[in-house]
Amino acid sequence: MAIEGDINNVKETVSKEKKIINEINSMLNYLKNLDSEQEKKMIDNQTENLKNSLKKANDELLKNLEEITIKRPLAKAVPEKEEIKKTFPEKKIRFGIKSKGVSKLDKEILKRLKKKKKKVVEKKEKKPSLYVKTANNFFSDYVKSLIKNKKLMTLEKDLIRSNLNYTPATYMSTLVFTVIISAIISFFIFIFLLFFSISPNLPIITRAAGGIGMRFLKTFWIIFVVPAGTLLFMYFYPSFERKSLEGKIDQELPFATIHMAAISGSMIEPTKIFSIISSTEEYPNLEKEFNKLLNEINIYGYDLVTALKDRAINCPSQKLGDLFNGLATTITSGGDLYDFFDKRSNSMLFEYRLNKEKRTKSAETFMDIYISVVIAAPMILMLLLMMMKISGFGVSLSTSMITFLVVGGVSLINVIFLTFSQLKQSSSGE
Repeated sequence: MAIEGDINNVKETVSKEKKIINEINSMLNYLKNLDSEQEKKMIDNQTENLKNSLKKANDELLKNLEEITIKRPLAKAVPEKEEIKKTFPEKKIRFGIKSKGVSKLDKEILKRLKKKKKKVVEKKEKKPSLYVKTANNFFSDYVKSLIKNKKLMTLEKDLIRSNLNYTPATYMSTLVFTVIISAIISFFIFIFLLFFSISPNLPIITRAAGGIGMRFLKTFWIIFVVPAGTLLFMYFYPSFERKSLEGKIDQELPFATIHMAAISGSMIEPTKIFSIISSTEEYPNLEKEFNKLLNEINIYGYDLVTALKDRAINCPSQKLGDLFNGLATTITSGGDLYDFFDKRSNSMLFEYRLNKEKRTKSAETFMDIYISVVIAAPMILMLLLMMMKISGFGVSLSTSMITFLVVGGVSLINVIFLTFSQLKQSSSGE
């Protein structure tokens, strides 16, 4: 029976090696059609991991083959009083002393061991700032009542999914405190502008001219606009962070799924797949989500299926949430994990290529618009204004004013384009 078990182990190891070799072949075929250096680097890393898995499987196969023995020779009896002679004489090796029996390689190893020092990892506890503490002391009770009544569910969900280092109660308390401070500052600005005016010429601050009623109508909007702007920015900031994180996770997910398919082909326990992916440190954004999943299993005591479903609800990426739900269903129904990850990786790679083509086409369109607006339009506008000045028709502006308008307009358009491209890049996760 023991021999039959060893033979079964050999069969399983051989089938595992076949799967790994097929995966390596598919990765190499896919690598031939790639142009992006980033994708090539990630595929090379995946191929290297597969080669390491193949080497481990081969070592395991050799070990199983050595255990299969049909006949074993009888052990030779050794007399108790017989002394075993040492083949090699003892040589005392001391650091820093040359010995004829020590090779150059041994000397190099001894030098490295002598120089090697243990690295001390210091962990610093991050404490909240005084500003956050003050906000919690004043408004935590009020905010907790709002959270309990579920009046800010959207903000709470976005805050949890965005991986910001704030609890919902702390962030909302900071939001209320910041809005109140901005309202106080805007009130003082309104009072200041009610009696004084600011000009670019010296003296910069002068006493305001005109009636107080007219100045009130011109400046009273500051009291409402500044706090409202602060409230809107802090309310929607977690959602912006969540969308940015979603784009980054979606960029890493197809390649991580290929890696997970290769690991699952070795018939490993499903929980170990996520710990192996996290230990590689090749997917920094996915690593945080996988660590949360492992914490729910190891610390909170959830089973894998429950933890997967919980992380699917609180995950910033819809694609990663679908992967967690599909994996939970596959485990519950007893499906093949390798087939599941393999099919998901193929579909995700297909979507990744489509999105890359869309981004390329949109970048080309964006470049054409930029050239038309920033280069052609200012030249036409400048010619038009110069012709109006020479002919005397319409609004006649001086040369310095025309230059100022054109340069200012081009600068403003560049700022708008840069802001838009930065937002587009952060949303796509590049």
